[in-house]
Amino acid sequence: MAWDTGRTKQLLLDAAVQEFAEYGPEGARVDRIAKSAGVNKERIYQYFGNKQQLFGHVIDHELTKVMAAASPLPEYCDDLGEFAGLLFDWHTGNPTFLRLLRWEGLLLEPYPTERDTERSAYYAKRVHAVAQAQQAGTVSGELPAEHLLYAVFALSAWWFAAPKVVAMVMAGTGEDSRATRRAALVALVRKLGA
Repeated sequence: MAWDTGRTKQLLLDAAVQEFAEYGPEGARVDRIAKSAGVNKERIYQYFGNKQQLFGHVIDHELTKVMAAASPLPEYCDDLGEFAGLLFDWHTGNPTFLRLLRWEGLLLEPYPTERDTERSAYYAKRVHAVAQAQQAGTVSGELPAEHLLYAVFALSAWWFAAPKVVAMVMAGTGEDSRATRRAALVALVRKLGA
């Protein structure tokens, strides 16, 4: 029977996402990842390199998913509010993503990943698309395009990055659901970009 390398890699990546999200790159253990995936840990080293390199693969893998699912393509650059809503929806369904980014941010020296250049190019294209919407007059040019795009990322993520702060701020406000939070985010970002 032939070895299914693609399936094995995916099992290891899925297990590594959970392990790194829970313990971070310093606390994660390769043997737990292998055990969770049901794969010999030597496959991790064979396919991904050491633990730091595996963390880089995990970050790249998860960013590829969010870039495909919630991306400010030109059709969303005219309505940054709806783009913020897409990001909100992404974070709702993918709670480990921000945990991984926060762990990455805690590293004194972030690990380089194989796809850092690709990630930079991805963001540059999105900044350019926002700048084009600004030039067309459909988005405010009051802020530089890169600052505006980053604000959309930050506003969309903070609902999930600081849930206790959100709960304290929203205490006693009556109706507070994911739907009302999403609607408020979309409206706020539309005002920001108007």
